[in-house]
Amino acid sequence: MIRSALDHTPLDLTRLSPAAQKALAPGATRAMAARGMVPLPRAAEMLSVLYQLALEVDAALAQAARTTAEGLPDKLVAGALADAEIDPRVLDWIAPRCVGGAALFDALIAAPAVADETVAQLAAAGDARAVDLIATNEQRLLRSPFIIAAMYSNPRARMSTVDRTVELAIHNRVRVDGIAAWDELVKVLQAGGGGAADDEAFAQAVAGLAELDVTPLTTGDAEAAQIGPDGEIIQVTTPKIDDKKVPISKLNVAGKIRLATVGNAAARAMLIRDPMKMVAVAAIQAQGVTDIEAARYAGNPGLCDDVIRYIASRREWTRLYGVKVSLIMNPKTPLPEVARMLPHLRDKDLRNVAKSKGIPSAVAAQARKLISQRTPGAKK
Repeated sequence: MIRSALDHTPLDLTRLSPAAQKALAPGATRAMAARGMVPLPRAAEMLSVLYQLALEVDAALAQAARTTAEGLPDKLVAGALADAEIDPRVLDWIAPRCVGGAALFDALIAAPAVADETVAQLAAAGDARAVDLIATNEQRLLRSPFIIAAMYSNPRARMSTVDRTVELAIHNRVRVDGIAAWDELVKVLQAGGGGAADDEAFAQAVAGLAELDVTPLTTGDAEAAQIGPDGEIIQVTTPKIDDKKVPISKLNVAGKIRLATVGNAAARAMLIRDPMKMVAVAAIQAQGVTDIEAARYAGNPGLCDDVIRYIASRREWTRLYGVKVSLIMNPKTPLPEVARMLPHLRDKDLRNVAKSKGIPSAVAAQARKLISQRTPGAKK
């Protein structure tokens, strides 16, 4: 589904032709215009009038305009797309009408007035062919790197196409802020990319992961500590993944980073354990990571230091009690972060920390000190 990229606000009618202004003037002509029955000099004027009427408070009039726009002949719509004077908001509004056929979609992408924001929405939601077409306009990509980010986040985009656009940005020293793992990608691709991209393997991995049940990884109470009654870390079993169905082993490093970024919880649960640190970091930085996932990863001492450090740096996660407890019980959590969170523990959990043998002695000592402060006369 293509969402609106621009605010659909009313047009400046003084910029329309006298005929279009007459069609939009109060009176019976407006109803005729909404049904496409008012002759206008240019296709762009017809589309602009329908756009304006679709914003009307009168629901019946607005619906009539939308219905007429949806039923316009492709030739007329293509003519409007080619008009350099049409307002970008009108093109953004008609974009969903253009995605059904290759000819109109190609015309929309080539439209001189189409907004980069609209193109980004198309890049995020289109199929592999659509993304390939958008990727051919390098000038647009460099001007608006958020389009590259939109491509990257679209799991239907070919890995090879995404690699080319990322390399284009790197070569031109353009940073793509919309890709969370950008710094990791730069390191990988500047070092040679780790091999040729495998489009088929990436597409198969995305499809295979989508079939896995990720419920055990994403359900639970993130506020509850992921710690057992004796202070042990509660581990969640990662779904078994068949490499034949999800051929992650065939992906190069850049492919794994992207899969960690756009994949589901099953992809993250596996790739966060990847021996390549940059892949693991990409998994924890992914926008899809839930509070529950963060709470469970926080207590895993088997994850790399950078992953634990990243979790500890995210205040929206460390505000959760379960994450605090798990991080404090994890020997890989930076000591300054532990010192910041330790005073917030409940007495029972603080005593578990004080008795734990799996954490730095300095942390256990600080826990004992806090206990003595809370309970005057308690043994240190």
